[in-house]
Amino acid sequence: MSNRYIFSSESVGEGHPDKVADTISDAVLDACLAQDKLSRVACETYVKSNIAIVGGEITTKAKLDFVAITRKAIREIGYVNDDDVFHADKVFVNVIVTQQSPDIAQGVDAKKAKGKKTAKQGAGDQGLMFGYASNETSELMPAPIMFAHRLGRELTKIRKSGKAAWLRPDAKSQVSVIYENGKPVSISNVVISTQHAADAEHKDIEKFCIENVIKKVLPARLLTNKTELLINPTGRFVVGGPQGDTG
Repeated sequence: MSNRYIFSSESVGEGHPDKVADTISDAVLDACLAQDKLSRVACETYVKSNIAIVGGEITTKAKLDFVAITRKAIREIGYVNDDDVFHADKVFVNVIVTQQSPDIAQGVDAKKAKGKKTAKQGAGDQGLMFGYASNETSELMPAPIMFAHRLGRELTKIRKSGKAAWLRPDAKSQVSVIYENGKPVSISNVVISTQHAADAEHKDIEKFCIENVIKKVLPARLLTNKTELLINPTGRFVVGGPQGDTG
């Protein structure tokens, strides 16, 4: 008797509020390291409606324009449409950044300090991470998450090429893979939810995503007549990104 189970993974597009916030924080880190490779950066970003708040603790010799960095990141994501409430050139950017606490720095620095029992370099925080490599994909990642990533990347590629002017930045994808004896044998479900312009028809969005994204990206051998394809299953996704959610 075979061991059969379904494993499902989700990926979000670059216009998803959580990803927008991450992108802005990453842009701040990149800007710091470009000028000062010894920068210590703990940057958190909050986005909602037409507001972006960039906060955190940063110790660096870099001279940064946080507002310009934030707008550039948002612009590259694609929030530049006239009907975007969260717009690269119109969003209010609040900056609340201080230097790293000297008490935390004392623990990280590789030198002696009062009350510190060792002169060795320490960590500024605690964390626990785990993961594993898989031969299911060329990226050495499990098939469900990589398939979901590939759908999102193709949507972004198409949107930024201008081939589908109705596409907007916010999107999610989810792929459920059927495994038998530890190997992927077929895909049971595919979900794509993509933000779109108000005048785009659901039937056109559905057909486009199936023909130009799903069938192009996912392995044909894993798509069967039993695979359920769900495109914008709520029927409408006009209000999205930080306008519709928080990141």
